[in-house]
Amino acid sequence: MSIPPPYGPSHDHGPQDPQGPYGQYPAGSPQGAHPAPQFPYGGQPGFAPYGLYGPYGPRPPAAVNGVAIASLVLGVLCFLPALGLVLGLIALRQIKRRGERGRGMAVAGSLLSSLGLALWTLMLATGAAADFWEGVRDGARAESVLALRKGDCFNSPGGLEGWTDRTAQVSCAREHDGEVFAVVTLPGGAYPGDDSLSGTADERCYDLQDDYVMDRWALPATADVYYFVPTRESWSLGDRGITCVFGHRDGRSRLTGSVRRDDTTLDPHQLAYLEAARVLNTALDDAPGTEFAEDDLPAHTAWAGEVAEAVAEQTRMLRAHRWPAGAHRPVSELAGTLAEAEKEWAKAAGADDADTYYAYSDRGLRLIDPRSSVTARKALGLSTSMPRYEEETGRAPESGDMKV
Repeated sequence: MSIPPPYGPSHDHGPQDPQGPYGQYPAGSPQGAHPAPQFPYGGQPGFAPYGLYGPYGPRPPAAVNGVAIASLVLGVLCFLPALGLVLGLIALRQIKRRGERGRGMAVAGSLLSSLGLALWTLMLATGAAADFWEGVRDGARAESVLALRKGDCFNSPGGLEGWTDRTAQVSCAREHDGEVFAVVTLPGGAYPGDDSLSGTADERCYDLQDDYVMDRWALPATADVYYFVPTRESWSLGDRGITCVFGHRDGRSRLTGSVRRDDTTLDPHQLAYLEAARVLNTALDDAPGTEFAEDDLPAHTAWAGEVAEAVAEQTRMLRAHRWPAGAHRPVSELAGTLAEAEKEWAKAAGADDADTYYAYSDRGLRLIDPRSSVTARKALGLSTSMPRYEEETGRAPESGDMKV
C-alpha cells in the first residue's frame, strides 16, 4: 500500500513548478517571487495548526511524561500517597532532562500526594484509618452476600434455591427470603472443597441455631436452616465466611417477622427459663443412634444417665431463680415434676435389660412431656404452641423432638 505524504508543506517543488507550498501564487506576482502563504484551517503567521513544524515538515509535540501522569492519578485518588510523591519528584527530574511535557501534572501530583500522606499519618495516629477502610469495604460489599450480618433479613433474586451472590436487605417485619442467625469465620489455607464446606456448614449452623432462637417453640414449623458457603472464586479473594440462614422450608416462599429469641429480645425471666430448658434439650438431642434399646443397651443406658443429670440441673436452675409473682407457682410445680423425672431416668440408666430400661425411661418421658410446661410458659409470656411435628412431618415425636 502507499504511504501518504506528511501533513504540511512539501519541499519537493522544482524550479519549473509554478505552485508554492500553499497553493497558487497570487495574481500579479513575479515568477520566482516568494508568495504570501495562505494558512489552511484557520492558521495565522507564527502559528502552526495541529502540531509543530520544523525545517523538514511537521514535527510531533514533545511526549507527556508517563511518570507525571501516574503521580497525578495517585495524588487525586489519595492512594499510596508516599509513592505518588516519589513519582512526582522523579517525573520533574525526567522532564527537565528529556524536555518532555507534564511538569504541571508532576507538581500537582507531588502536592496532592504530600497532602494525602499528611492525612494518612493523622488518620493512623487517631485510628480513623481503620474506620475509613471498614466503610470502603462495606460500600464495596453492598447488596452482596458478604454484606449480611447476624440479625439481617434479606431477599434474593432466586429465593434460597441454587447459587446467588446478590441480596437486598429488608426489614424483618416485611416478607423476606431469609434471616441470618450466625456468621462463621473459617481459617485460612487452601480451598477445602465444596463437600467439606457443606459438611462444616451443616454442623456449625445447626449447632448455632439455638443461640439465636433459644425458644424452639417460637420457630415457625415452616422454617428450616440454609447456609451460604464460599465458592472457589470467592475463597481466592479472601472470603472465609459461612452465613447461616433461616428460611422457608420450600426455598421459595417467604417468612414474615423475625424469629430471633435471644438476650436481645427476651426479658431476664424468659432468658432464665430458656437457659434451664436448654440443658435438657441438649441431652435429648444426643439420643443414641439405634432406635431400640435391645440393639445397643449400653448406649441407651448411658444416654439415660445424661438425661438424668440434665433434668437434675434444669430443676436446680429453675428453683434457684427468683420468678415474678405470677410465674412462681407454675414454675415451682414444673420443677417438682422434673425432680420426679430425674429419679426415673436414673433408674433407667442402671437397667440390666431392655424391658427394665423401657419401664423406667417411658415413665421418665411422660414426666418431661412438653405439655407440662405450657402453664409456666404462659405465665412468662413465652410461646405456648408446641412444635407440630405430627402435622408437618407425618410422624410421632421422638425423644429428641421433646423440647421443653
